[in-house]
This record gives sequence, C-alpha cells and structure tokens, in this order.
Amino acid sequence: MNALRCLAAAGLCLGLAAPLAAQEPPAQLPSLGVDRDGVSVLGVSSGGYMATQLAVAWPERFAGLGVAAAGPWACARGSLGLALGQCMSTQRGMPDPAELEDRYRGYRRHELVGEPEALAELRVFVWHGAEDNTVAPALGQALAEQFRGWLASPDGQLRFMESEEAGHGWPLAASVDTPVDALADCRGGGGTHLLACDLDIAGEMLSWLHGDLAPPAPGEPRGELVRFDQSSFDARGLGDTGYLFVPAGCEDGGCDLSVALHGCAMDVEQIDEAFVRHSGLNEWAATNRRVVLYPQAETSLPNPQGCWDWWGFSESTWQLDPLHDSRRGSQTGALMAMIERLQQAPDEK
Repeated sequence: MNALRCLAAAGLCLGLAAPLAAQEPPAQLPSLGVDRDGVSVLGVSSGGYMATQLAVAWPERFAGLGVAAAGPWACARGSLGLALGQCMSTQRGMPDPAELEDRYRGYRRHELVGEPEALAELRVFVWHGAEDNTVAPALGQALAEQFRGWLASPDGQLRFMESEEAGHGWPLAASVDTPVDALADCRGGGGTHLLACDLDIAGEMLSWLHGDLAPPAPGEPRGELVRFDQSSFDARGLGDTGYLFVPAGCEDGGCDLSVALHGCAMDVEQIDEAFVRHSGLNEWAATNRRVVLYPQAETSLPNPQGCWDWWGFSESTWQLDPLHDSRRGSQTGALMAMIERLQQAPDEK
C-alpha cells in the first residue's frame, strides 16, 4: 500500500517526509469515532495553561491532564501584567491560592466550569524544569498543590516531577531519527523548546494518565501525520492549519485520543513541524491506538509569540473580565469542537 495513503479518501494526505510545497491543501478535520472515555489533554508552557483550562472547564470530558512548564489554573485572571509578573516570573509575588479558589467558586456558581465531582476524578501529571527561567519552577509546584486540593485521592491521582538541570520546554529522549536541529539544549531551552534531556516526557505522561502502555516500536511510528483546515473552528488566535496523527487502523473508529498543545513560539509557523513530529507522542500513540490532535495557534499583534490564550488576549478587547479560562472562552470552545468532531462516528456528517 502506498506509504502516503490518504485518510478516508478525503485528500487529508501528508507523507512523513513530504516537503511543504508538495503537500495537498488541508481538508476538513475528519470524524474518526474516537472513544469518548480515556481522552487526555497535554500541553507545554502556554499550552499547559490552556490544557488546564480545558480540563477544569470540562472535567467530565477528560480522563487525564498532563502539564509541562506551566503554573496554576486561572493564574493570570485576565491580566497581562499578572501573566508576566506572577505567572511567568514571580516579581509580583506568587499567585494567591485563595484568590484563585474564589475565582473557581464564582465560575462554579455561574456554571462556567464543570462539576467538582468530575474534576476530583482526573488523573494529573505535572512536570517542571528546575532551571526554567521562563516560568518559575515554584509555579509548577503551585499547580500541583492546586490539584492536590481538588482531587479525590491526590496521592494516587497526581504525579509531580521536577528535573534538575532542565530549562523551559518539552523534554524528550532523542532517538537516532531525531534531527539535530529539532533539539534544544536541556538547560538553556530556546530554539524549538524540545529539550534534549534524555527524558521521555511523552511516555511518562501517557503512562501515568492511562496506565500500562505498550512501549514504542522501533522505527517510524505506523500511521499518518495529516493536516486539517482549522478555519471551521473559528476563534481569534487560531492558525489556518492544524495537525493530526492517526495510527494505522484508527481510520474506522474505536481508538483513544490525546490533545497536545504546543507552547509559545512552538507552532508550525515558527518551528516548522518539530513539535508535531518529534515530541515522542506519535511513537507512543502508534503502539497504543491513540490519535493525537495537534491544534495550532498563530502569531498576531496582541500575541506575537503564537501562544494559546491563557491571559485573555482573544477576548479582552470587548470584555473587562475575559472568560478565556471558562466554558465561554472562544479558544476553549473551538478546541472542544475539534474533540467533538473526532468523536463523531466516521459516517456522521
């Protein structure tokens, strides 16, 4: 069978080594009938903040949350000043847990987040680099403590991991097939923010969130990395094109799903396809029948680094108190609509 086989004859076709100029225009995000149970949302940096926003807004829709290099839910509270001074650096002090809890309770009263009983059942994995100079390591610890207060059995549901001599980004154990230019220094970060730390964070996260998994098979992961048109999921700050990894045999339904959210300066516009190809997630997904959704944010004047909206930029122009971190957030709504599309049966319109 042709190695560049198109997914469901939809023109959603991308060879793992195909040059950008040779790619077909992206088609619609397909309906794949992925399982509604066992969905996880993972994110790094701004993607970690966004992953937490999704999990708190719709906890009943997720089984697990994995966060790398990010701080507590609702840390910025709609303020860029707080985002910079209290949720990246801590020049303005640490975020007040009581104030964040008050925000959560206010959201609950207005049904802007999910039921506490559903939140209490999540499995959560939090990682932070001890040498992170972008998001202070204490903020990762604060996120873990926040969930410790929300989870039913935190000792069994929550894992916090801090790596010495690791900086800001997504750590991975590079394989012989990983291009050198896709890697960044473990401590220094920068570049692609894929940290050469000899730590397979993808495997650590997925194994904690979903139990014993089969280890990746040698060689390229069996499946298709495809592009899709994000324009039908309209929200300020989304890029034109998203990515999807579909393991072999998942085209007809019945597979699981993980959503992977890149960090600032990690979208395809800025680092090409480094994160969607070399995060390590595709290898684990291929051997465990798990589709991976890679939505893409874009750069803009209010968001020059292509971050996910964790401080309210996509709604602050018309809201004094933006609800970006709730069920009414435009980006959270668009991401949930992508998940819903993937959960529809393949023959549904």
